[in-house]
Parts: sequence; structure tokens; C-alpha cells
Amino acid sequence: MNNIKTVFVGFLGILLFLPVIPAAGAQSSFVRGEELFMQNRPQDALPYLEAAVSEDPAHVQAFLYLGIIHLQLNRLDDAAAVYTRILPRAGAETARITFNLGNIYFLKGDYLRARQYFSQAIEANPSFSAAFLNRANTLTRNGDLAEAVRDYETYISLEPGSPQRGQVLRLISFIRDEFAAEEQRRIVAEETARAEAERRRRLLEEVTGSLQAAVEGTKALSAGTENAQDFDSEFELE
Repeated sequence: MNNIKTVFVGFLGILLFLPVIPAAGAQSSFVRGEELFMQNRPQDALPYLEAAVSEDPAHVQAFLYLGIIHLQLNRLDDAAAVYTRILPRAGAETARITFNLGNIYFLKGDYLRARQYFSQAIEANPSFSAAFLNRANTLTRNGDLAEAVRDYETYISLEPGSPQRGQVLRLISFIRDEFAAEEQRRIVAEETARAEAERRRRLLEEVTGSLQAAVEGTKALSAGTENAQDFDSEFELE
């Protein structure tokens, strides 16, 4: 199973979806923060976006950008806190927020919570193909291979032209081969166990049978001794 965990790692990627351009009238701090963010200057954009979410705690796009910046700066806990804070107000962006939370917890190695958030993203948007892919990766990492295969197949059905299609199909085939090999190992192990149990049963029967024969022989010898006559008196010397 360890081979599976190694094979699929290349499929994850942090598929963080960028929000739409905010509507007119948004706070100037957000506008400047977005501008710097688009210039790939996360450290410079950070204070502006922090100001934007402080000025408007319901500014979902600002929270989305801010969470991505924390991820770019490898601040996973801060990113999780940002997304958790806005999640109750996410509305139409619930799928993207929960998807990003799933990616964060995957990176943190918390596969149970990652799975929960990817599932929430799928519930919010049943055609969210990336959420199916990343939940499949999470299930694979956690050893839930049968469920992972179903999610990989759903991803392929939603994204038939995906550039990752070939890799995903190979992974599905690999998992199924592993299932078959595991089943064969189980059958061999059961047959070996049955053969060993039969060998022990026969050995016990053989040993107890020879012990029984020895006991019967002892009884026969004892019975013969009891029936023997005492001739001592006939050969006494005068």
C-alpha cells in the first residue's frame, strides 16, 4: 500500500480558485491589495487585505485573497483561521472556501478534516471536479482506496479532457491491481492457515492415538501380572 501513497502525490496540487473581481465601490484598501496580489507581491498586499477584512468582515473576496497570501507565505494556520472566519458568511463562495480549507488540512496531514471540507465543497457544488480529485487524493493517502477510486472516476467523468486523465486512469488501474494482489494474498494466507490447522490436528490425533495405545498396552501387561500363579511354595527346600 505504501507504493500507492507515493504514486498519487503528484496529482494533488493546491488548486486554489481565485475569486472574481470585486464590484465597484469596494474599499480602496481592497483595491490596492488586489492590485499587489495580482502583481505577485503577497507580502506587500498583506496589510491592505488585512485592512479590507477589518473594514468589511463580510468581504468574501478579500478573505479569499488573504487566505491565499497566507498559503503563499506558508502560514497554514493563519490561512485556516481566515477561511474559517469567513465560512459562515461565504454564501455562493462556500464551495471555494471549503475547498481551500480541505487543501490546507491536507498539507497539514489532517486527512480526516481535509476529507470533511472537500465533502462540504462537493455538497455546495456537486460538479466541483477539483474537489472530487483532491478528496480522492485524501482518501488514497488515508488508505480508503475503494472510495478513492469512485472519486477518481467521478473526476474523470466531470473532466473527460483533463490533462491529468492519463495519470488518474493509471492510478485507478494501479489501485485495482493492488486490490487483486491483496485478495490473492488473503486467499493464500487463508489456505496456508487451514493447511497448518489441519497439520496440527493430525499431529495431535497421532500423538494422542499413540498415547492411548501405550495406555492400553500398560493395561494388558497389568492384567497378565494379576493372573500369574505363585509357585514359591512348590520349590521350598526341605
